[in-house]
Amino acid sequence: MASLEDLKLYQTHPHACSYLEGQEAVTIFVDPEARVDQALYSQLSRNGFRRSGEHLYRPHCSQCSQCILTRIPVDQFKPNRSQRRNLKNNRDLHVSVDDRPDIALDYPLYERYIAERHRDGDMFPPSLEQFQSFLSAEWGVTRFARFYEGNALVAVAVFDLLDDGLSAVYTFYDPAREARGLGKFAILWQVEYARTENLSHVYLGYWIKNCAKMNYKIQYRPLQLLIDQRWLTLR
Repeated sequence: MASLEDLKLYQTHPHACSYLEGQEAVTIFVDPEARVDQALYSQLSRNGFRRSGEHLYRPHCSQCSQCILTRIPVDQFKPNRSQRRNLKNNRDLHVSVDDRPDIALDYPLYERYIAERHRDGDMFPPSLEQFQSFLSAEWGVTRFARFYEGNALVAVAVFDLLDDGLSAVYTFYDPAREARGLGKFAILWQVEYARTENLSHVYLGYWIKNCAKMNYKIQYRPLQLLIDQRWLTLR
């Protein structure tokens, strides 16, 4: 497998930022021909990279540093009152974990979620090709946690197993069950799953202070932020 020092990185041309209106972004991608395993992926995650499909990337904007990678330190995390209420409200759900997608089961829920919750985003309109290319990677690390209310699938949390934690890739859920707070519950469940697996962190992806859609991430305290290649703790 390639080492972190030997990896080739490629930089995109400036393009419209997906998070901040009117801003341009530049992204660094890991060589798509590089051989990736869990160890390399874990190293890259600790150094600010994220996964989209089999592409590993990191923001590299010269005029902006608002994309800050976040992770929850599992052993230090204690749910607040709102989060405890969420756990109580969803205690009737049961969860199964699989290492591959079930297209017939997962895709209709994903399609409905994107169509109803993200019609104004760059993931609309949803497609089966988009679903498959975005969520999965052939590195043997991806898991699909399915949340059921009785026999009804109500949410799917996609995450990757790193050598020091979980990387939360994406969660989608039934928009008709908005009152359950399934997105919040999926994060809380992943923290507990990491704890049972003796993993130390749950990586939540980038937090952007001036992007309202990202503000939910700072509700999980303590939260560690990667700033100038150092992990700092927000309590």
